[in-house]
Amino acid sequence: MRSPQGFRNGETPSPHNRIPTPHFHNTVTLRKLKRFNSLILVFRVTAFTFSLASSVFMVTNSRGSGSPHWLDYDAFRFVFAANAIVALYSLFEMGVSVWEISTGSTLFPEILQVWFDFGHDQVFAYLLLSADSAGTAFAKTLRGTPTCTDSNSFCVQSDISVALGFAGFLFIGLSSLLSGFRVVCFIINGSRFHL
Repeated sequence: MRSPQGFRNGETPSPHNRIPTPHFHNTVTLRKLKRFNSLILVFRVTAFTFSLASSVFMVTNSRGSGSPHWLDYDAFRFVFAANAIVALYSLFEMGVSVWEISTGSTLFPEILQVWFDFGHDQVFAYLLLSADSAGTAFAKTLRGTPTCTDSNSFCVQSDISVALGFAGFLFIGLSSLLSGFRVVCFIINGSRFHL
């Protein structure tokens, strides 16, 4: 290892001789980080639960051959597809969060993980908002038609599915806020942690 005196005399440091400097975290800081990561995990689990429930409610929304079927309506197909996609994404992110809590490191390189989480949280939150808004507008339109007077349970189950989708949006939106906070911390500190 070369002395610092050599660097002052015009030598350039070699990247191969660099000693990695670990981040120093005391016990209180580690507990705060674990609590922050656990909060993200709770939001991801809740978003997964609501999105999966919304998908299940929509896919089971048919009463027989004479009753309306959710596949007949584009808005309800959009609600199902968006909630299923968000449920799969949330399941993946739950695994990533468990990995991060248990090992203390990210699954991907830190810069990629921070931007991946934030970007996908944003995209999927807006996807859910868009799908559930379309589902709400269409369900409201259906209220005045014979479809809902003949088969009220179809409309009620559709409303429940859309409402569960909005709850999923709420929690993926909260996850997006926390992942956005991590992006800002990474930009300011060079680490995903604010401490």
